[in-house]
Amino acid sequence: MPSLVDFDLPALENHFAARGLRPMHALTVLRQFMQHGHTQHLDPAIVGNGVIRHLHEDFQPRRSTLLDTSVSSDGTRKLLIGFTGGGAVESVLMPGFRPGLAAGCVSSQIGCAMGCDFCASTRGGLERNLDAGEIVEQFLHLRAQAALDNRRLRTLVFMGMGEPMLNLDNVLDAIRRIGQPRTGGIGWRQMTVSTVGIVPGIDRLADADLNVHLALSLHAPDDATRSRLVPSNRRYAVDEVMTAARRFLAKTQRIPTIEYCMLAGVNDSDEQANMLADLMEGFRAHVNLIPYNSIGAGVSGTAYTRPGRARQTAFWKILRDRKVAVHFRDTRGDDVNAACGQLRETRLKVLASRSVPAIP
Repeated sequence: MPSLVDFDLPALENHFAARGLRPMHALTVLRQFMQHGHTQHLDPAIVGNGVIRHLHEDFQPRRSTLLDTSVSSDGTRKLLIGFTGGGAVESVLMPGFRPGLAAGCVSSQIGCAMGCDFCASTRGGLERNLDAGEIVEQFLHLRAQAALDNRRLRTLVFMGMGEPMLNLDNVLDAIRRIGQPRTGGIGWRQMTVSTVGIVPGIDRLADADLNVHLALSLHAPDDATRSRLVPSNRRYAVDEVMTAARRFLAKTQRIPTIEYCMLAGVNDSDEQANMLADLMEGFRAHVNLIPYNSIGAGVSGTAYTRPGRARQTAFWKILRDRKVAVHFRDTRGDDVNAACGQLRETRLKVLASRSVPAIP
């Protein structure tokens, strides 16, 4: 049985037409659904009883359930969302810096195959790709949670569990639906897609011409360190991924963000700061320094730690003095284990300890 999360506007218009319903009502239906997550308040005087009856009898309301929520002292909400098709992912809602606004983070896969050594999402490996409807489901949950806080979901990042470029067809489809202003979306320019540096995916994202932003998870300026932290670097080296990011800027005129998770004694030296500044020479991009949110032992068994404030500041100062556009990301949700994959991992451990079925 289909759900409205599986349809964009042309597809729903065609669906209605094939069933003898007026295609013009598809816009009204999708607008209410995308804004409110349901169609309970459709007016039969506007869309007709036939459309309402068809939606009630032949559509499932949603394809996901909110399994768990953790709320941080800073207002960050971490959601664990289970799908009727099996498995669960994490999504995060963060209060905006301006009153009344919020930012969201969604996942593109259940688990992750990339093996980044400091990330909890990858410790259990990859289960499967999410389809576009399941990604839209996360957006709807986040929008509803923002409304509970009297906020409006303003921006969305594909920066949760999984590597978006390895599920790019579904990610692009979801972006088109979530961004569509006619159906109550947030606009394509309000979205950012993150990648560890899958070069063909970066080029495809640019060619899609959706006006979305790119975030490149670099995390080290040299191949030796980056290959240790991000195994995909052995396939796409630092120079290759940075060149792809420059191509993205040239093609789209959207300024990329270079994500750099700071790990004590690993990638936070003065030398590495200068190497990063060299990579940024002549590149119109922002560096986002991220103080590490500890997850315990990574894939290799190494337990990384966050550099002290003085080391963070020294690293930042080198970049700033070399005219790099750089800022720190405010850490959110530290008290509720907000690093990607931690809530799902905790839930799975609890279920296993109780000898009950795992997440559906």
